Amino acid sequence: MVPLRTVVSTTTVLAPFIISRYNLSVAAQINAQAAPGGSSGAAMNAIERAAAQVLPAGYGYEWSGLSFQERQSSGTEAIVFALAFLFAYLFLVAQYESWTLPVAVILSLGAALFGATAALALFGLQNSLYVQIAIVLLIGLASKNAILIVEFAKERYEEGKSAAEAARLGAEQRFRAVMMTAVSFIFGILPLALSTGAGAGARQAVGVAIFGGMVAATTIGLFIIPVLFAVIERGVAWCSPQSDAEERHPHKAAMPPAARH
Repeated sequence: MVPLRTVVSTTTVLAPFIISRYNLSVAAQINAQAAPGGSSGAAMNAIERAAAQVLPAGYGYEWSGLSFQERQSSGTEAIVFALAFLFAYLFLVAQYESWTLPVAVILSLGAALFGATAALALFGLQNSLYVQIAIVLLIGLASKNAILIVEFAKERYEEGKSAAEAARLGAEQRFRAVMMTAVSFIFGILPLALSTGAGAGARQAVGVAIFGGMVAATTIGLFIIPVLFAVIERGVAWCSPQSDAEERHPHKAAMPPAARH
């Protein structure tokens, strides 16, 4: 039974009760939250700028958790949007059996994207992950209006109408169907855009983006979709040989020359 003081000397040293480590390095965990109206990406950029200015030599920082996942996935938005447009285009190509006709539908989506951007700026919302999800959803929702008009315009064009006349008839015949579905969806999304309480930020981001996009796609798209259809069909008819025109209007090719006049 040897007393401990005979072999060692003890002193009191103040130290942390728990030493946190990250990747085998001593680390101090910092939790931060973006200010109201700001995005997590903007807050992370601000932290990185502050760390570059105030951290002494030998110190660094690393993101973890959701912030790490956000940094890893940043910069892939363009790929996601490009794939959404590509798949929408390929589905329409299979539906119309044409490589050029779906271009009218794809180009009309610019009105929806403009409306979503304007609504976000009006409500003071940032381009967050929820907004990007809403824009991908908006690609399918806004395409529906264009598909309704282009489908009927294509049928009238194949019956022998001119491109302009077919576009006008398609817009007139499907005006009621487009307005009924679009207006009902716009009013249905209003509670999401005007939501309050816990988690309202995510719901508002999705609702406002879809609301603005659908309003623009309905009001502006009704005018530009028939124009795009007529322009594209005229361009195809001008570039394609006579045989393609006869395949599109077989009844005209079967008529004798005297009957055509």
